[in-house]
Amino acid sequence: MSIMKLLQQAQGGQWLAQLAQQFGLDESTAQQLTQMLAPAIGSAAKQRAQEGEAERVLETFRGESQANLFDDPAAAASGAGQAQGMDFLQTLLGGKQEAEGLAQEAANRAGVESSTVAQFLPALAAMVQGGLQKNMPDSTIDGMEARLSGSGGGGLIGMVGGLLGGKKDAGDDNPLGPLVQMLDQDGDGSVLDDVIGRFLRR
Repeated sequence: MSIMKLLQQAQGGQWLAQLAQQFGLDESTAQQLTQMLAPAIGSAAKQRAQEGEAERVLETFRGESQANLFDDPAAAASGAGQAQGMDFLQTLLGGKQEAEGLAQEAANRAGVESSTVAQFLPALAAMVQGGLQKNMPDSTIDGMEARLSGSGGGGLIGMVGGLLGGKKDAGDDNPLGPLVQMLDQDGDGSVLDDVIGRFLRR
């Protein structure tokens, strides 16, 4: 399942209209921003995992209370929700400046005020984080981390191969199988993929 398909499940498909309303955006503009930003968040997570930071990525999905941000766009758009989303983005991208750079790039491409996108992006990120948490509760994360730790380098190498589009290990024994599935963009890549590397602090 891709992140875009994951989001489509929120609020019975009505989440986008509700989130757009929080920021005074029309739904088509919100859709344009989402199609750029949601897959870009997935790309950032994948790149972090590919660079050997799989456990760090997993830890961003821990905390079952976050799941409510997926079910309630108004909560994701609140001050607390945006703060949660910004923390998530900073972990994936490396800092606040990088998160703001991604928002500015999307604003330029969509022709939207940068101040609006600077609020929309963390709210969207909070929803993505909540959706991933809902599909990977803490007990699942515990299991993946335990298997990853016990597999030495092999599990991580297998996981990276899956993220890069390679074949999974025989028996589908990838320690991070659920994470691979959640970050599988399934053809809905972002137009920001060509510049996402600029917004990752190494």
